[in-house]
Amino acid sequence: MIFHIATQTDIDKMTMQGFYTANSLQIEGFIHCSTAAQVPETGKRYFAGRQDLYLLHLDEAKLHGILKYELATNQDFFPHIYGTISKEAILKIEKIAF
Repeated sequence: MIFHIATQTDIDKMTMQGFYTANSLQIEGFIHCSTAAQVPETGKRYFAGRQDLYLLHLDEAKLHGILKYELATNQDFFPHIYGTISKEAILKIEKIAF
């Protein structure tokens, strides 16, 4: 299982579109994700203090896009999804704060 931190706006778009996407897919070519161990640090680093956040629990086997673990600037490997995320790959959406 991998995880993605989403905003309320992202969730609202998913509801209308029928699939999940993030701005990073258009800008960088992939959707940023984290392993369970990486979620707290990612949240603190990029989303501290925000109240409109959700954690998407993703089933890697149900992803339609290509999943790659790639080296980030902090020298850790993070999961990146090259494509949109189907609703069937989202096992749980959990309200979260950092």
